[in-house]
Amino acid sequence: PKGAGLGFEETVLTGLAPDGGLFVPQWFPQVSPEMLDSWYGLDFPSLAFAVMSLYIPRSQVSADDLRSIVERSYSTFRHEEVTPVIRTGAEGKGPKVLELFHGPTFAFKDVALQFLGNLFEHFIGRKGKHITVLGATSGDTGSSAIYGLRGKKGVDVFILFPEGRVSPIQERQMTTVPDENIHCVAVEGTFDDAQAIVKNMFKDEAANKAFGLAAVNSINWARILAQIVYYFYAYMRIVPKPVDTDAPRRKISFSVPTGNFGDILAGYYAKRMGLPVEQLVPATNENDIIHRFFSKGEYFKPAAVSPTLSPSMDICVSSNFERFLYHMADDKPQVLSEWMETFEKTGKLQADAELLEKSQREMVSERLSQDEIIATIRANYEQHQYLLDPHSAIGVGVADKLVGKLTAGVPVVCLACAHWGKFTDAVGKAIGEETLANIKFPDELEALKTLPTRKTVVPATVEAVMQHMSKTTGK
Repeated sequence: PKGAGLGFEETVLTGLAPDGGLFVPQWFPQVSPEMLDSWYGLDFPSLAFAVMSLYIPRSQVSADDLRSIVERSYSTFRHEEVTPVIRTGAEGKGPKVLELFHGPTFAFKDVALQFLGNLFEHFIGRKGKHITVLGATSGDTGSSAIYGLRGKKGVDVFILFPEGRVSPIQERQMTTVPDENIHCVAVEGTFDDAQAIVKNMFKDEAANKAFGLAAVNSINWARILAQIVYYFYAYMRIVPKPVDTDAPRRKISFSVPTGNFGDILAGYYAKRMGLPVEQLVPATNENDIIHRFFSKGEYFKPAAVSPTLSPSMDICVSSNFERFLYHMADDKPQVLSEWMETFEKTGKLQADAELLEKSQREMVSERLSQDEIIATIRANYEQHQYLLDPHSAIGVGVADKLVGKLTAGVPVVCLACAHWGKFTDAVGKAIGEETLANIKFPDELEALKTLPTRKTVVPATVEAVMQHMSKTTGK
């Protein structure tokens, strides 16, 4: 790719490569069994410091600065463990759930975006420059980015979301933030329209330069880096530190609700670094382009997105998937480039037998229908007194559905991406409105209902968005 050989700071601030491609590490630092053993007992911020230090040169972020950034980033979480692993049900016999929703916006993206916000501020403050963060959201990224960057010096934030297509509480989480550097833009179209506008603006050199654009979407490498940490953290919560250090390490599997493919990609990178992972499971809803690839080798863009109960996963195309394809192409940019050009032109990428087999060795996928999502929420509440949101339910439901295909005896950790309080319509359908009314709703989410809101609605075109940005920033 044209961005070959970029340092960490430039990669973080650039977001997207000049040719519209994504940045990937040139190599993966290896975590030896001895190093993994030495990490047992570390709290989450200390583990994040250890993992991130493998990728971030001290010449770009000193040890003291990185430690400070990490500690500030995770001090905003409501749970002392930051991302606890919960063994649900009586005697822990229910699903093992990695809870990623204890940050300020009750969504997994806080883990990455609290870190990214502080990292941006660190880099910009040092250079004394101004950047404009531009992102598109299908729901959670927007509010997590806003909470990560609100009030930060030298940063304006423009978040695009599809008008009327995010949950009311997700919209309120974005539009109630009063900080002057936060700008919420509702586009009259779909999430894919919003994502396309963002990608096109990053490709436009004049726009990039005029605004000083930076990315927060899961295309930003620093977000993936922050997400790698909780795979290591979860492993050490499930597998005890070995007594016999010569014995082969026990493995675990992860079932990951998958839309844009960033979360599961972090798991794949953790495995490439040496984390003992047996299987990685991309779990999709009815917008199942990823499941169709792993089951049939068809990466075909559908005519439209089907709105579902899990809106944050309602996507046509997974923006991080090309990073995975790059590794499946033996890290050959030319091969990937040809594949992506074909896909851009035709909306189709048909994997040959070799690519499909190679990909299936890395991941096994499944999808859940709307009815299955509801049934999973209901069953887990009734059997284990544990309430899942409709995204987390996909991870749990798919793990159940794949019981025969997953390696017997290997623990499966299901990633819980959001708090049920953000998706009360789906949860109410599953367990009944009356039951739901008797469960305590988080105070922070309750407070959003009465706060004043701000947003600007624009047509879903690059021109309309750029015009609004120019007017707002005076650039």
